[in-house]
Amino acid sequence: MPVANARMYSVTPAVKAAWHDLFAWVLVRAGLDWDIVDYDAPAPLSELWRRGDLGLAMMCGLPFSRREPPATLIAAPIPSGERYDGHPVYMSDIIVRADSPYRSVADSAGGVVGYTRGDSLSGGVAPRAFLSVIAYGKEEEFATPRQVIDALVEGRIDVGPLDSYWHDLLREHDPHVAARIRTIASTPPLPIPPLVATAQMDHQTLQRLRGALADAGEAPALRPLFAQLLLRGFAFPDRTDYSHLARSRP
Repeated sequence: MPVANARMYSVTPAVKAAWHDLFAWVLVRAGLDWDIVDYDAPAPLSELWRRGDLGLAMMCGLPFSRREPPATLIAAPIPSGERYDGHPVYMSDIIVRADSPYRSVADSAGGVVGYTRGDSLSGGVAPRAFLSVIAYGKEEEFATPRQVIDALVEGRIDVGPLDSYWHDLLREHDPHVAARIRTIASTPPLPIPPLVATAQMDHQTLQRLRGALADAGEAPALRPLFAQLLLRGFAFPDRTDYSHLARSRP
C-alpha cells in the first residue's frame, strides 16, 4: 500500500500538521486509503526518496531528475509569495547571521561557507554554482536547513543557503528563529520540489490524485490551510521541466 509524506516542508510541528491535514483531505477526495507517514529530521531525505512505496511525497528536483527507476510526477506546489509570480518555482536564499557585517556575497569572500548535501538542489548544487565566483577559506557540509541556521547563529560558518519556500514558512511560523538570520542574495528561480510517487501507479489513480489536488486549491474550506502553508495551489508540469536538472553541476 503506498504512503504519503510531506517531510521536505514540515518546517515546524504546526506546519507538519497542516500538510498532514491537506494530504488527508486530498487522499479522501481521491478515494485512496493510504497512510500518511512521518519521516522526521535528521533522518536523511535520500533514504526516504529511495523507498519504492511513496504514493504522494515531495522530492527535490535534482534526485527526481536522476532517479532510476523514474518516479511519477504528480504535481508541483505554487508558493503564494510575490517573488514566485504564481509559478511552481523557488530559489536558494543566501543567508548570514542577522548581525553579520556582510551586505553582499562579495563581502563573504574568505569566510566559511556551509552547504547541505550534494543531492540537494537548493542547499548544495544551486548555491555552489551561484557562489563559485567567491573564494572561501573553508567549506562545511550539513544534513538539514536547521543545521545550516544553527551553524550560522553559533558562528561556525559565515554564509549558507536556504530553500526560499522553506525560509518563507520559517518566517511565518517561527519568527524568533527567522529573525536570527538575514538574506543577502538569492539564486535565479528553479523548478520547485514536486509531489511524486515511487510506487507503481495506474493512470486512473494518477488522475484522481491530480484532480483532488486541483480541487483542494479551489475548496473554500481549505483556504485557511492554504494560507497557513503560504500555498497558492498546485501546478501540473511535465517531467521535461525537470529533466535539465540532471545535468546540474556546481
